[in-house]
Amino acid sequence: MKPLRPVAALLALSLTSFGPAPAAKLTIARLQYDGGGDWYANPSSIPNLLKAINERTSLKVEATEARVSLKDDRLWDHPFLHVTGHGEIKFSDTEVTRLREYLNRGGFLHVDDNYGLDERFRREIAPVFPDPSLVDVALTHPVYHIVYDFPAGLPKVHEHDGKPARGFGIFIGNRLAVFYSYESDLGNGWEDPGTYNDPPPLHEAALRMGVNLFVYAVTSRTGL
Repeated sequence: MKPLRPVAALLALSLTSFGPAPAAKLTIARLQYDGGGDWYANPSSIPNLLKAINERTSLKVEATEARVSLKDDRLWDHPFLHVTGHGEIKFSDTEVTRLREYLNRGGFLHVDDNYGLDERFRREIAPVFPDPSLVDVALTHPVYHIVYDFPAGLPKVHEHDGKPARGFGIFIGNRLAVFYSYESDLGNGWEDPGTYNDPPPLHEAALRMGVNLFVYAVTSRTGL
């Protein structure tokens, strides 16, 4: 693991410039969306990832996740937005506009295909940024190396359709603003070890990739 560059001082500036509430606590915000899908899936995943971020980096984050909708004014307090689920997801026209604004203002969206979300997510993200669309994130991108090295890309946590794990993204300028983990199931890998009986090395790999995603999201807007 290469050393993490200090970000504590820049973090305060980053949060202040992102939203109207500089006192907001740094955490992962889970997106509560409409459509009937289980946005609340993998309940132990985010607490476990937040614990890893606290223990392994210089970032100090809350032990619990936030839960926001795209219409919630608290959206602007959180630079990292996480989406998961298995079923339907729907964004209204207002939510499409709000998500576009959130990303343009420096927010980061991580979408984790928890099997069954792929077709619906691609349909709903298309109006947000019709051009550029989702593209493969190059294996040389910092998101795969900023704290832990993943020279082969995303870890394959669960089989799903047996396809290789792939990381797709949407870039705003040079900044990766949306990261879509497909056929990987990182969120399942973050869950308590006994939930799926995944081998410890797989659980560890998933946590390491999650740490990379969060550190990249928080630091990419500061020019580190």
